[in-house]
Amino acid sequence: MIQVTVNGAAHRFERPVDVSALLAALELAGKKVAVGEHRARVRAARHDLAVALDGDRLEIVVAVGGG
Repeated sequence: MIQVTVNGAAHRFERPVDVSALLAALELAGKKVAVGEHRARVRAARHDLAVALDGDRLEIVVAVGGG
């Protein structure tokens, strides 16, 4: 079991999880988001390659349209 902190909230997973799977678990898949890990931005093209490990801290910002 691992723990990943997302936007200050702890989330537990059975094993390390890639960012795409993390977004799906948080019901954010398909939305325009920016993901930061260890103070660096994780590019959308790398979401399936970037893996969140135990103790990692992520920040996720969801784009909101409007006018």
